[in-house]
Amino acid sequence: MGASPGYRPSAWVHLLHQLPRADFQLRPVPSGFAPREQEYQQALLLVAALAGLGLGLSLIFIAVYLIRFCCCRSPEPPGAKSPPSGGGCATWSCIAALLVGCITMTFLWGSEAFPLPWQPMGGAKLEMFLFPRQAGPMSAGIGIGFYGNSETSDGVSQLSSALLHANHTLSTIDHLVWETVERLGEAVRTEMTTLEEVLAQRMELVAAARGARRQAEAVAQQLQGLAFWHGVPVSPLQVAEDVSFVEEYRWLAYVLLLLLVLLVCLFTLLGLAKQSKWLVVVMTAMSLLVLVLSWGSMGLEAATAVGLSDFCSNPDTYILNVTQEETGLGSGSQPPPPLSPSTSDILSYYFLCNQEVSNPFQQRLTLSQRALANIHSQLQGLEREAIPQFPAAQKPLLSLEETLNMTEGNFHQLVALLHCRSLHKDYGTALRGLCEDALEGLLFLMLFSLLAAGALATTLCSLPRAWVLFPPRNPNVLYSGSRPSDALFPTSLEPNNLPRSFPSCWRRPH
Repeated sequence: MGASPGYRPSAWVHLLHQLPRADFQLRPVPSGFAPREQEYQQALLLVAALAGLGLGLSLIFIAVYLIRFCCCRSPEPPGAKSPPSGGGCATWSCIAALLVGCITMTFLWGSEAFPLPWQPMGGAKLEMFLFPRQAGPMSAGIGIGFYGNSETSDGVSQLSSALLHANHTLSTIDHLVWETVERLGEAVRTEMTTLEEVLAQRMELVAAARGARRQAEAVAQQLQGLAFWHGVPVSPLQVAEDVSFVEEYRWLAYVLLLLLVLLVCLFTLLGLAKQSKWLVVVMTAMSLLVLVLSWGSMGLEAATAVGLSDFCSNPDTYILNVTQEETGLGSGSQPPPPLSPSTSDILSYYFLCNQEVSNPFQQRLTLSQRALANIHSQLQGLEREAIPQFPAAQKPLLSLEETLNMTEGNFHQLVALLHCRSLHKDYGTALRGLCEDALEGLLFLMLFSLLAAGALATTLCSLPRAWVLFPPRNPNVLYSGSRPSDALFPTSLEPNNLPRSFPSCWRRPH
């Protein structure tokens, strides 16, 4: 069974679906979506484990770099008062990797990815206060992360909305069917019985009334078979509520992760600006934690994207099988009643909705329409023949005509609702939201995790080099007039080389 005509797999779906898969024994695994099979589960876990491998390599690289920096550094010459050469470059590289939040939030305030209830005053650009005019990888990563989180949320929202609309359609079908059946049954029990009692003296009129009764009972029986979703234990409403519940916590978790990355960057910059060693130590530990979280989220996103691409490459077959299993439609051992379509025919009709698949309810609808037309003609004949002789028959006949008109109105609504257009449109909307927007959002979240992990690894390697630029706490070691910016922007100027126009600004060394 191919893809739905209202949905076409995207290029990302084809690309991810073509990636090789293997289980824990590195044996090839088919790329068909089979989440209940152990081999397929192992293949997705192996995809997620690649992020764990990246985390291990990152930690090894950071450890090797820090050991080399701490143990293989050349000693400073005695009496040196200026930082070693290259320290300013280390500090600038740390700033370039961490100066992220300001640029990112400036762009996000004016975008739809993360709307805020206020905007910067006067349209002033925060870039004026930044030292370098280059966006670091973390800055791009946070912006991409917010965009990817928003795209994923939009896709899941489309899925939930489509499920809710489909549930409304199915509920309306059930309501119309049972309302019509109940009205017909009430008319048969009351008005038809009264009419037969009134016309008891004319057997040919009683026979016509009994014929109308049989036709009404046949219509009620045919209409009962149209409520194909009645009594199904699983409803689209329940699925939509479960999906919305999971999506709410997923969205919140990623927002907290993005804000945590942003706060770590900002407080690290604050520690560098204030030359606060305890704050730099705390932010180093937090950077290591966020590095682990970034790689972990990347593994989860990669496994989800691969599994979603397998599902989106051929969704009809899987949904057909799962619907039959979960809802219990057509699972009984008893054969279906006469004129009752099979479950596969019903689901195929709504999933495909093309000329190759006919409406499985067409025969029931045709028989019901003919029966309603026969009832209408019989009631008109009774009005012409019976009312002149039996005036008491006018009231039940008018009541039957009113019931018949309401039945015909409900019948036309059922014909429109049972057509595949409405439910197939919801099906296509759900697939597009899940397989296009949600999948695209997951890919952007993967890119965010990768950029964040790389920027945090660079930060962890750069912070020790910036640490050595901090002045000692003893004010007698260096000149007493040192400024906080001197640690971030060191110079090789000795006090003797400074201009002597302001002798009180510097203390001569003893």
